[in-house]
Amino acid sequence: MGRDILKYGAIAGVVVAAVMIVGFWSAGGDMPHGTLGMAIGYATMLLALSAVFVGVKHHRDVAGGGVIRFWPAFGMGLGISFVAALFYVAAWELVQATIVDDFAGSYAKSVIAAQQAKGVDAAALAKLKAEMAAFKVQYADPLFRLPMTFAEIFPVGVLVSLVSALVLRNPRVLPAR
Repeated sequence: MGRDILKYGAIAGVVVAAVMIVGFWSAGGDMPHGTLGMAIGYATMLLALSAVFVGVKHHRDVAGGGVIRFWPAFGMGLGISFVAALFYVAAWELVQATIVDDFAGSYAKSVIAAQQAKGVDAAALAKLKAEMAAFKVQYADPLFRLPMTFAEIFPVGVLVSLVSALVLRNPRVLPAR
């Protein structure tokens, strides 16, 4: 099982990392913030984490003789998701070090601009600016940034693992050939 976790976790990790690196590189180091950026990011994560389903199914069919129980399937999915999340974090650090100039600053500017466009009052805007200044300081610290980056993808992996385990525990769903 451990070998399959590493194999399918690496597949998912390479997919999500490659899309991230190519996306930022082709966009000149600036990706859209807000709803569009999140939609692109989470769609990429779901695509990459489809390796969880494939990995659990492969393990069920090959090692389990076409049968797998919920908890082993869920655990395997979590393992694959964990490995993929490590790739994601490493790719983000690489992107930040080589392609993106100032992510925290760019993000802060976009959040402030969005609130200004909504017409928030001066006091709320001043408070937001102070929060964004504090965010930029926090984001510079790897002990804040690395777990925060991990937390972007891992919950998606938990959800995909849960669905995969629920579906694949039934041997009649996509039976082994």
